[in-house]
Amino acid sequence: MTVWIRVSREADHDQLLTIWRAAVESSHSFLTVADIDHYEKVVSRYLPQLRDVRVAVTGDDELVGFIAQDAGEIHMLFVAPSAQGGGVGSALLDDVARGQAVLQLDVNEQNPMARAFYASKGFEQVGRSELDTEGRPFPLLHLRRIRPLR
Repeated sequence: MTVWIRVSREADHDQLLTIWRAAVESSHSFLTVADIDHYEKVVSRYLPQLRDVRVAVTGDDELVGFIAQDAGEIHMLFVAPSAQGGGVGSALLDDVARGQAVLQLDVNEQNPMARAFYASKGFEQVGRSELDTEGRPFPLLHLRRIRPLR
C-alpha cells in the first residue's frame, strides 16, 4: 500500500480515535469493552497534548495509521486493521526514525502481533513493568532500538 506521511491536523482527531479503537479491538483481546472505553477517554485527552503526531494517508487523504513521538520516544503507533500488513506501520516508524539514533517505546506484553512487529524492526526488550501507565494489571515491555544515524 502506498502512503504518504504528513503532520496530523486538529481535524484528524476523531479519525485518529477511530483508528485507535479499531486497532485495539483487533489486537488487544486481553482488554474488556469497559477497559477499551476507559483507555479511549484517556487517549482522547492525551492526543492533543502530544508534540509530534504524524499520520499515514492514502492518495485520497484517507487516514490509515498514525504515530506519536517525542525525541525518539514513541508514545503510540496504530494502524487501521484494514491496512495492517501493508507497510503502513513500517512507513510511520521509518519516518520518525530519520535523525533519531535511538527509538524507544512500551508495548503490551499480551499483544503478540505488536511484539513481533517491533522485534522484526530491530527492537530489543530492555525492561518490563508489571502494571501499565494507568496502574492497571497489563504488563508493559520496554523496548529500544539503537541504530547509527545515516
